[in-house]
Amino acid sequence: MALHIQTFLTRTATALVFVAIMIGGLFYNEYSFIALFAIVMFGCLFEFSKIARLINAKKYFYFLPIAFLYIILPITFMIDLGTHNLEREIAYSPLIPCMIIFSIWINDTAAYLVGSFIGKTPFSKISPKKTWEGTIGGVVICIALVAFVGSYFVNNPQLTKINWVITASICAIFGTMGDLLESKLKRMANIKDSGSIMPGHGGFLDRFDSILIATPMVWLYFKLFIL
Repeated sequence: MALHIQTFLTRTATALVFVAIMIGGLFYNEYSFIALFAIVMFGCLFEFSKIARLINAKKYFYFLPIAFLYIILPITFMIDLGTHNLEREIAYSPLIPCMIIFSIWINDTAAYLVGSFIGKTPFSKISPKKTWEGTIGGVVICIALVAFVGSYFVNNPQLTKINWVITASICAIFGTMGDLLESKLKRMANIKDSGSIMPGHGGFLDRFDSILIATPMVWLYFKLFIL
């Protein structure tokens, strides 16, 4: 997979705006956090309904339960993780949502760059541009970087280095699965992107597909072993 400079620049410019909006929503206060993910949820639901109609207009309503499991439930879990801190109190803390989001961003970026430069072995027929080299590189870099930053720059005694490693691993692995799932849905609908709101990145589902699958797994891990 060759690195296309113009594509990379477009994706980078869009990503910078996207990151600014995300950081603002995450860190301003709990209301901006909830509003941010409410917008994400409705954007994803709108695009999913379009994809469902393209796949099978006659059986469109059969996709409604899937929309609940695929979009509404994960966003609810994300909001729950953000509105209950590690002291088990009902108080806003962006730490766990940031762990999920930044882990996925790092994994996606690292996988794209590693795959662009050394990727040769196709990873899946569902997403032909993905390579094993890029996928493995993304996971390794994600785990290493998240564990390093979390252990040495985030002062929270309730999160050990192994917690950061496990969370990053969950996000990288299940995030990749989320990306493949959305790619499969788009293939079934015969479309390239779920939307066009973000140049170079497509729509809401294109940008949040990994988060939708990774978040329930992280939520389950934290509820069972940490919170």
